[in-house]
Amino acid sequence: MNIVSDFSDFDFANGTKLPAKATLSLGNASFRPGSSVAYVPVTLDRPTPNTVIARIITVNGSGTYRALSGYNYQTVDTVVIFRPGDPLVQTVAVPIIGATEGQQFQVKLREAPWGGLQGQSTATIMASSTAIATARATGMFREPRSFAATGTLQFELLKDTHRRSPDGGWDRWATSLAHGRTQIANGETGLYLDSSIFPGIEGPVYWGTNGLVLHTQKLKTPISYGGQTWYYGSSVLDGRNFLATQIGYGQYEWEAKMPSRRGSWPAFWLVSTSGWPPEIDIYEGFGYQSYWDFDRHVAHTLHIGANGTRYDQRGVTIQTQQAYGLSGYSQGFHRFAVDIQRDYITWFVDGVETYQSVNPFRGFRFYPIMDVAVKTDGAYDDGSGDMVVKSFKIYSAP
Repeated sequence: MNIVSDFSDFDFANGTKLPAKATLSLGNASFRPGSSVAYVPVTLDRPTPNTVIARIITVNGSGTYRALSGYNYQTVDTVVIFRPGDPLVQTVAVPIIGATEGQQFQVKLREAPWGGLQGQSTATIMASSTAIATARATGMFREPRSFAATGTLQFELLKDTHRRSPDGGWDRWATSLAHGRTQIANGETGLYLDSSIFPGIEGPVYWGTNGLVLHTQKLKTPISYGGQTWYYGSSVLDGRNFLATQIGYGQYEWEAKMPSRRGSWPAFWLVSTSGWPPEIDIYEGFGYQSYWDFDRHVAHTLHIGANGTRYDQRGVTIQTQQAYGLSGYSQGFHRFAVDIQRDYITWFVDGVETYQSVNPFRGFRFYPIMDVAVKTDGAYDDGSGDMVVKSFKIYSAP
C-alpha cells in the first residue's frame, strides 16, 4: 500500500514542478566508555518527495585520542534509506569493542546522497562519561514494497503477435524515435537502424533463443544519413503509435538481460503521448561512463518540463548490490518494473522496491520505449552490445 503523501497539496504545475529535495546530514554523537554500541544520527531536513539513499562508512579517529577500527570499534559500511513518509531521523549502530574517555572516530558519506542534497557529510563520534549518550532513533520506517501487478493485463510481448515497422502503427512498434533515427544532441554516435531501410546490415531487432534481441554494432560499412556518416548502429522499439502499449496508470514490467559493452546505453523508458517531456526512466545503463558497472548499477529518473523543454530531472544511480543485494544484470535475466499511481511512482528490480517518487504527471498517458543506444568512438567490441528481452507486460489501472 502507498503511504499518505506529504505532497498531496503541492502544485505540480501539470508536470513541470517538483517539491524541493531533502538535505541529508550526519550528526556528531557520544557514547559512554564501556558501551557496546554507539548510535550515529542521520537526518533529513524536511519530508522527502522521493527515496533518499546514503552510503555511510566509519573512519579512524585522529590525534592522541584516536579510536581505531578493529581495536576500539568495528568497521561499518552500510546503507541508510529514507522513503517518502518515513520519519526524518535514523541512526546507524556502530559496534564498540572498547573505548576509553575521549577516544573518537568518524563516520562519513561515501558520496553525495542518492536522491537528496548533501548536508554535513562527516561526523565525530566520541566516548564521553559526561555527555548525554546519543540515543537510538525510534519510529515506524516503511519496508520496501514487493512488485505486484494490480492492474488488468493489457499487453504482452509475444513472438507470434510481434509487429514492427519504420514508423510503427496502432498495432506495431516503431524502429525509430518520435524525432527520427538520430540523437545528436546528447552525443549518441549510433544510428537507429531498420533492416528494411538499410539492407545488408546485421539485424537490429530479431527473435533469438531466449527472447527479443535489440542488437547494436559497429557497422562493417558506414552509412550516410542526414548529412552525416554513421559508424555505429543502435536499436529501438518505440510505442508512440502502438495503442495497446499506452496507459495512464498501472504497471510496466520487463524481464531482460543487459549488454556489458562499454559505450552501450540500454534503457527502458516512458514518454508522454502528448509529447516529451514528461519522461519516466524505468532502467538506464550509462555504459559510456567509466564508472558504470553493468552488473551492479541501475538508474531511475524523472524528467519534467513541457513543449520539448526539460526543466529538471530527478532520480538516482544506485549500486544495487550494496543497497538491495541485487546484481548480475548482464549475466542473466532480471525484472525491471514501474508502478504508476496517482500519488506515487514506484520502481522495482527483481520484485524489490528500489526507488519511489511523488507523481508529478497526474492525468498523463505514456508509451514505452526499449532501446540500446551507442555513445562511443572506440572499437566497440568488448562484451555484448545486445539487450535480450525475455518478457514484457503492461497492466492498466483505472
